[in-house]
Amino acid sequence: MSAKYIFVTGGVVSSLGKGLAAASIGCLLESRGLKVNLMKFDPYLNVDPGTMSPFQHGEVFVTDDGAETDLDLGHYERFTHAKLSRDNNWTTGRIYEQIIAKERRGDYLGKTVQVIPHVTNEIKAAMKKVAQDVDIAIVEIGGTVGDIESLPFIEAIRQMRQELGREHTLFVHVTLVPFIAAAQELKTKPTQHSVKELLSVGIQPDILLCRTDRFLAKDIKSKIALFCNVEEEAVITAKDVASIYEVPLVFSREGVDTLVFKYLRLEARDRDLKDWEEIVRRVYNPKAEITIGIVGKYVEYEDSYKSLKEALVHGALAHNLKLNANWVEAEGLETGDQSYEAQLEDYDGLLVPGGFGKRGIAGMLNAIRYAREKKVPYFGICLGMQAACIEFARNVCGLAEANSSEFDPATPHRVIYKLRELRGVEELGGTMRLGAWTCKIEPGTLAHRIYGKLEISERHRHRYEFNREYEEMLTAAGMRISGSTPDGTYVEIVELSDHPHFIACQFHPEFKSKPLEPHPLFRTFVGASYEHGIERRARREAAEVEMFHRPERVGRR
Repeated sequence: MSAKYIFVTGGVVSSLGKGLAAASIGCLLESRGLKVNLMKFDPYLNVDPGTMSPFQHGEVFVTDDGAETDLDLGHYERFTHAKLSRDNNWTTGRIYEQIIAKERRGDYLGKTVQVIPHVTNEIKAAMKKVAQDVDIAIVEIGGTVGDIESLPFIEAIRQMRQELGREHTLFVHVTLVPFIAAAQELKTKPTQHSVKELLSVGIQPDILLCRTDRFLAKDIKSKIALFCNVEEEAVITAKDVASIYEVPLVFSREGVDTLVFKYLRLEARDRDLKDWEEIVRRVYNPKAEITIGIVGKYVEYEDSYKSLKEALVHGALAHNLKLNANWVEAEGLETGDQSYEAQLEDYDGLLVPGGFGKRGIAGMLNAIRYAREKKVPYFGICLGMQAACIEFARNVCGLAEANSSEFDPATPHRVIYKLRELRGVEELGGTMRLGAWTCKIEPGTLAHRIYGKLEISERHRHRYEFNREYEEMLTAAGMRISGSTPDGTYVEIVELSDHPHFIACQFHPEFKSKPLEPHPLFRTFVGASYEHGIERRARREAAEVEMFHRPERVGRR
């Protein structure tokens, strides 16, 4: 049987949660035994988001095959079992790149190349490619209906309905029903206008996901159904929730999956969401709290670290803990004295994530030194591993000018330098070490205890590497290289033997963490941080009691 399609569009404003909606629908359909795949079309002209600023785009999510993609693909992987690749994320730039390459080869046999049919055909071909060997392909159209950039994609999904029919295509439109405090009313006009915009390009939505901060009353749903020409049961309250992992449960209570089965004429199957219900139960019933300090350079825009934050949540849920993730601006720790320590002393664990460029590095080095000397659990990722090596070289090995050639090309001690295969390569797009690579783990190390195996595969996104010329010096001083590529070329994991939990990796483990399958590095880091927090608070309480009972205080009572 050929796959059926669900097309997810958005209207009124951006950031309504189309990606989460698509992922949650995929989760619900999997809970009923269907096999799904998901993809996203982004209307911008960049070939991929790899060269875009984190402040503009947020996180760049990396797939096993090395594609730099939109962060919504992270939601797709966390909520479903879909195995994503570069075929699951297409931009306008990449679509046009394909078309221009064909035109230059003469594939169009002298025809005038146009948006219709050539661009729309390319878009449809991309959709059909991800729909192989699955029951349902969920296709998210980025941007907002009415945007000029989105029109070719909207036209392509309109044509898909014409070609395949209603029983094989379903349109889900995410829209906004705002509550106006001054009038004390929910307003349906934005949704009506959004649907009108869709109708103007030939698409009648089948299901409306109405983003709102409260459940929609029956009369509101009836009004929306009447003016938007949908069934009342297809007007869904997409209510704001405290945890994104509750969204599938909200959708199930609203009957979204039942509607999908009805409209796509699918054979009814039982739903099994027990695992998701347990996750949500843990979210709202933690046994304790934990506070992690994330020392980064893009902390004012949390979407820059989307997968990282979720992976920490997964690690906390594994221990039935509530995560308090505090974002620490690295530049705020750049002090010549020890005053930065006051900003770090209340954290149960410290994490330095990935990033590019020199800004904030001095603050990261201070945070790492604090974690190393005060025995605070530390977890470094990508840049966080490179910075850990630099800090150790400077403050333990005595190489005061040790640095990365990224930050100081003239440094006499290039502990970190540019990947050997990239020397002479100046282009930025797609030139990093990307995707899944195998790592061999040394027996008896912390990494071995965490993973429980000696060979792993993790996803990478980096342009610089550890310089193995300094390996002997650093390992003699106490740093252990616990993970490397099978051929020994690249250092993948470092750790400290005399520290309760100090580990850093060159890869990005956050990309493979899921709520139902927390990544072992995050699970173990959170566990170690929780234990450290208990000990830290116990020591502080003991010190306060001792202070209170000192003889000089007794005389003052």
